[in-house]
Amino acid sequence: MEYVISAIIGVICLALGILAGYVFGDKSGFKKGYQNRLEIGEKAIGSAEEEAKRIVAEAVKKGEAKCKEMLVEAKEDILKAKTEAERENKERRQEILRLENKALAKEETLEKKIENFERKDEQLNKKIKENEKIQEEIEKIKADQLAKLEEISGYTAETAKAELISKIETDAKREAAVKLSQIETELKDTADDRAKNIISLAIQRLASDQVSETTVSVVPLPNDEMKGRIIGREGRNIHKIETLTGVDLIIDDTPEAITLSCFDPIRREVARIVLERLISDGRIHPSRIEETVEKAQREVELTIKQAGEKAAFDLGVNGLHPELIKFLGRLKYRTSYGQNVLTHSIEVAYLAGVMANELGLDSTLAKRAGLLHDIGKALTHEVEGSHIQLGVEIARKFKENKEVIHAIEAHHGDVEPNSIIAILIQAADAISAARPGARREDLESYIKRLKKLEEISCSFPGVEKSFAIQAGREIRVMVKPEHVGDDQMIVIAKDIARKIEQELEYPGQIKVNVIRESRYSELAK
Repeated sequence: MEYVISAIIGVICLALGILAGYVFGDKSGFKKGYQNRLEIGEKAIGSAEEEAKRIVAEAVKKGEAKCKEMLVEAKEDILKAKTEAERENKERRQEILRLENKALAKEETLEKKIENFERKDEQLNKKIKENEKIQEEIEKIKADQLAKLEEISGYTAETAKAELISKIETDAKREAAVKLSQIETELKDTADDRAKNIISLAIQRLASDQVSETTVSVVPLPNDEMKGRIIGREGRNIHKIETLTGVDLIIDDTPEAITLSCFDPIRREVARIVLERLISDGRIHPSRIEETVEKAQREVELTIKQAGEKAAFDLGVNGLHPELIKFLGRLKYRTSYGQNVLTHSIEVAYLAGVMANELGLDSTLAKRAGLLHDIGKALTHEVEGSHIQLGVEIARKFKENKEVIHAIEAHHGDVEPNSIIAILIQAADAISAARPGARREDLESYIKRLKKLEEISCSFPGVEKSFAIQAGREIRVMVKPEHVGDDQMIVIAKDIARKIEQELEYPGQIKVNVIRESRYSELAK
């Protein structure tokens, strides 16, 4: 670096000498100075070259030394890497060797286990064969013992099995009867109280008269002379009345009375009005009879319409077809077991409505179904078929509610009720028909029903005798205590009730009481 600076100074001096020569006009001095400076510059350049060669030589030496040093370091690194790789390979070989030894040990263990299993399998097969032989011997001994037991007891295996099954069946029935009794008791604790409250509340709110209504079929006469006037000359008057009204007039030895005979209650009502009007008026001849019959028919038709409208209005049942109103009015002259059908229908509607209110149901729909449940009875004297079939056809014809149609169809159990409204109509119908004084029946059918009731009860095994009481509303069944246990009484009571339902027709309900009584007596001497 110093030589370079000297060379630069020499060049500067040379430049200054040349400049001074030109300035002062001394060219020789300039030349001399130039030569001196040139020599100095050459010497400086030579020194610089030598120094540069020396520096290069030193640099080459240093580079060679550095290369040797780096070569040595690289060799050392390679040696270290080789040593490390050999060490890792040695460790891996050792690990592989260890794993191979472990696998060989496991293989030997598995082979030993397999040999043990095979040995045990052979032993197990031997034991199975021994057990099979023992089982065969046991079966043989069992068969011999069974044969000896059958010989000693006198029972075959099938007989003993049948007897055992019978005993199990009896025990199962007894247990079922006990369980059934428990379930019924639990249900009665809740359901009976609730149902009784609802029904009693409905009956209490209704509280209608208990007198049965019936259509009048006997017309009183002021005197026996009136019979002749009604008959008329050669019977023309009575013939005219019978022809126009369709009613048979029975004039017998009954004093001061004429009996009207007709299957149609409306015709019978028209004839009754006609006779009463003719008797009160006194003018009895064919033309007057025709005039009176026409007026009576119009009056009865108006009464029918008014009766139907009043029933619907009192119950709050709106939107009924006018023809349904007329059918309802016709029920005013229809009776069933002495009970007026229109009054019964209104009563059923009230009861169903009250019970529906208590249960949170549609009371208006319940009243509608109750009012129309016996609508088919309006046509039973004119069209063939049961009043249920006719009622369903009428309701469908006039596009009544589906629930109302179903209630009509199910109120006597002809079909299974699938709505609560239908069940309420069944209950209300039974309450209205079964209450005291609601219906009456002739003595002969009443006695037959009681006899049939007792016969059904006595037809069951274990029953000693039975008594129909409460006008056939209750049957008391006495069973033999030595043949019927306490648990079997429930089953017998249910079987009797089911058979009564299947074979008897009766209004309301029949209570079945099964009584088992044991008596012991001893003579004191």
